[in-house]
Amino acid sequence: MKNRIEYLVEVLNKANYEYYILDNPSLTDQEFDNLLHELIELEAKYPEFKTLDSPTERIGSKIEGDLKKVTHSVGMLSLSNVFNEDELKNFDERLKKEISNFTYVCELKIDGLAVSLKYENGYFVGAATRGDGITGEDITNNVKTIKSVPLRLNENVSLEVRGEIYMSKLSFENLNKKRASLGLSLFQNARNAASGSVRQLDSKVTKERNLAIFLYHLVTPKNNGHYEDLKYIESLGLVINPYIKHCKNIDEVIEFVNEWQEKRDTLPYEIDGIVIKVNELNYQRELGFTNKYPKWATAYKFPATKVITKLEDVIFTVGRTGQITPNAVLAPAKVAGSTIRRATLHNEDYIRSLDLKIGDYVYLQKAGDVIPEVLGPVLEKRDDSEKEIIMIANCPICDTKLILSESEIDLFCPNELCPARKIEGLIHFASRNAMNIEGLGERIIEDFYNLGLIKNIADIYHLNDHQEDLIELEGFGQKSINNLLTSIENSKTNSLEKVLFGLGIKGIGEKNAKILAKKYKNIYSLMDSNEEELVLINDIGPILAKNIVDYFNNQENIDLINKLEELGLNLEYNSVGEQVYEIFSGKNIVLTGSLISYTREELTKIIEDSDGKVSGSVSKKTDLVIVGDDPGSKYTKALELELEIWDEENLKKMLN
Repeated sequence: MKNRIEYLVEVLNKANYEYYILDNPSLTDQEFDNLLHELIELEAKYPEFKTLDSPTERIGSKIEGDLKKVTHSVGMLSLSNVFNEDELKNFDERLKKEISNFTYVCELKIDGLAVSLKYENGYFVGAATRGDGITGEDITNNVKTIKSVPLRLNENVSLEVRGEIYMSKLSFENLNKKRASLGLSLFQNARNAASGSVRQLDSKVTKERNLAIFLYHLVTPKNNGHYEDLKYIESLGLVINPYIKHCKNIDEVIEFVNEWQEKRDTLPYEIDGIVIKVNELNYQRELGFTNKYPKWATAYKFPATKVITKLEDVIFTVGRTGQITPNAVLAPAKVAGSTIRRATLHNEDYIRSLDLKIGDYVYLQKAGDVIPEVLGPVLEKRDDSEKEIIMIANCPICDTKLILSESEIDLFCPNELCPARKIEGLIHFASRNAMNIEGLGERIIEDFYNLGLIKNIADIYHLNDHQEDLIELEGFGQKSINNLLTSIENSKTNSLEKVLFGLGIKGIGEKNAKILAKKYKNIYSLMDSNEEELVLINDIGPILAKNIVDYFNNQENIDLINKLEELGLNLEYNSVGEQVYEIFSGKNIVLTGSLISYTREELTKIIEDSDGKVSGSVSKKTDLVIVGDDPGSKYTKALELELEIWDEENLKKMLN
């Protein structure tokens, strides 16, 4: 039986390699399944003959608890970024000051999750995520399920390789179709889907996601050049990207970058740039590292993907303050992994400045690869069938005549009782950044409003009186009702700034709400303030001061606040749990890139709790720039201005 098991392992692994790597299968699906079933039965009867490279290792199992932490033998550093041809040439010039007669290797920058694989005597023994570069998570069981990862190499060698786990465009599309059919939320892009899939506690889930991998780095080099090491990796049965190129000089690098910037959409997977490395390993060692990046490599980041689609219509929506926003209705277009059907057109000035017309073909991109943005019309595609965009004169919901804002840019519905304003206001009050009432999302609030269960903010806290009505609604069982009512009850203990932000006072955002809460301590002290007093507060100018006074001069608003207090809502500032650091006090700070240990929201809260200010742009007035992975142009500007810069390691040291 041992010989039969070894034979089946060899045949099935060879078939996997032919199917997933060579794309040239020698077995039919039925033949493969029959042999695999036989192997499973034999290994169950004779477990002493099961081998480490058995394809049954890919079936998957569940981990109890969280993923274990793994310390990398060699740090997994991120790369510096360049964004245009001039910056690429500057990178080349910096290298020429230290080394000569060198060449480059160019590789496609796969948009996935960085991973490290370990083999001992040819057998796969471990895999870990990049994490913070020093410590990652053990994802060995999950990576075993990835068919393009060999469980045994072609040679009995021990080594560590790094690469990128990704999800193909087709697998991503199929995954979201399946999730949609099950009523689950959809992944925004293939990168998020791959990252979430590989960090599952149940590797059977990972297996179903159909992930793949490209390897791009041998931790302990075997040859004199990086290109030769890549070919060696490939000879072992590991998968490298087929489009690597050995370039003689920076001109060939730029040519490769331009070629793939044009061809990126033809690939079956997402890429977001090109990685450029010095090929000669002796030069890599000579150049060394900064505390964050290798000096011998950089990543050219592609500009936001731009596509052409049709502007089919313009619809107008009403926000919680009554502001009217024109929105482009677009022919569905795939941009940076997402299907876009809507994009804001902001206001009439924006529309006129771009000379947009209904029926235009327009350029569309995702600003920062996140927010859909209409860039302008494709003028050469106009055929005189296009129509002017006519701004509306009356509210699309309540038909009240619209008014211009003080800046004469935005249109507003002045009707305080406009249903759209009411609904948007309720949605805002319950939102995560305001009162954070889980289970009370946009659709639920719209349904409750239309059913008469909620007409104002105070009604939210009377939903407990409507349990019999709720249980009759589709999708509402007793458990979901209990969860909703618990979340509503918990929201009563929120600190004052959450209430202030949730009330929707015109112009008052999270930051201003926090400033006011810390200053006045309770809502009644704020109600007694005046414009002259408010205008002296940092970040509260004359317009906001007037908005605050006007809000609290409205008897309906005063009645609402009194009602909320009667219902048991906390209307005082609660500083418990705040982390205050003197190093941030009074400083103007810019955050850029992705951090591992903190979300942007968490770090912003820490800085603002410490009386610091978080700014969106770098200038001479910036005191500190905190950088994470892929920091972008803000980091470059900070270097040019010679500002104080902290990476995540420095940040953690200072906060500890």
